[in-house]
Amino acid sequence: MKKGKGKAKAAAALAPMELAGNFTRGLVATGLLAAIQDRWSRGQPSNRKVLRLALQGGTALAAGIATAESLRRGDYARALIAVAGGALGVAATEMLLNPPSPPQEAEIG
Repeated sequence: MKKGKGKAKAAAALAPMELAGNFTRGLVATGLLAAIQDRWSRGQPSNRKVLRLALQGGTALAAGIATAESLRRGDYARALIAVAGGALGVAATEMLLNPPSPPQEAEIG
């Protein structure tokens, strides 16, 4: 009976509501930093960049918290899933929202 409760607690680290709350915290915190940081020295960042960084921050924070909770409980498989999911989320956001840079033209000597 006790083992069943332990599994339920371990699963809580990756529970959708818990992940959503942690994602929202990271999204807001990173979004504020991206929108305001260096604004007066470099100008206003593009909305796309702020969105990309905010989504990546939310993903990274949610994955980090899920990983830490899983490791604390000794559930290494869930910790690995959380790290892999976070890396996939950050990479996907980078590919989807980071505009491709124009190809560099070779200088003709």
